[in-house]
Amino acid sequence: MSRRASGKRVEEIAARIRACRFCAETPEGEKLPHEPRPVLRVSPTARLLLASQAPGNLVNQTGVPFNDPSGNRLRDWMGVDRETFYDVSRIAIVPMGFCFPGNDVAGGDLPPRRECRAHWHDQLFETLPQIETVVAIGRYAQDYHFKRLGHALPKGAGVSEIVARWGEFQNARPLIFPLPHPSWRNTGWLKRNPWFETEALPALRAEVARLVKT
Repeated sequence: MSRRASGKRVEEIAARIRACRFCAETPEGEKLPHEPRPVLRVSPTARLLLASQAPGNLVNQTGVPFNDPSGNRLRDWMGVDRETFYDVSRIAIVPMGFCFPGNDVAGGDLPPRRECRAHWHDQLFETLPQIETVVAIGRYAQDYHFKRLGHALPKGAGVSEIVARWGEFQNARPLIFPLPHPSWRNTGWLKRNPWFETEALPALRAEVARLVKT
């Protein structure tokens, strides 16, 4: 398939996702508590995929993924500036839930909407065969992408265990790099696990640099 045809396929499905209203009109469970605003960034040339959980409230307001303090931390982890981060020709961003799911009773974000994975993810990733590395942020993304790429995760393994085993996944193709969510809520986890900064992040930055170089 030509690059032009591939690009057209990606644009077509991305447009359909941005117009999606399943969680508002035919939801699986509770209706989305606000108007849908699907957020994703894809192209036929991006070789690096950021697979995240779901947009937060600030992202919902702007329509720009990781346009919040979590995004600042993630960019630091990756070793890239905002210009590179938002260059969709080099970096794709596809959350497991395309819309902000709302908040739970404790004020935290609800899980990603199930409608997104059920209706969109498999067919979207069929149009993105050029992806070489998946940065899987959080358990929802890790569950989906490890299974999609044929790599079973240990039953009962939590995010901490999966991230701690990051080195075991470096020979997978596409390569999968598991990360915790860059939320401020994980600051304590980062302090308790200094190996993440001294061992995992240098490897992540090297891989990112390889993929986004011009």
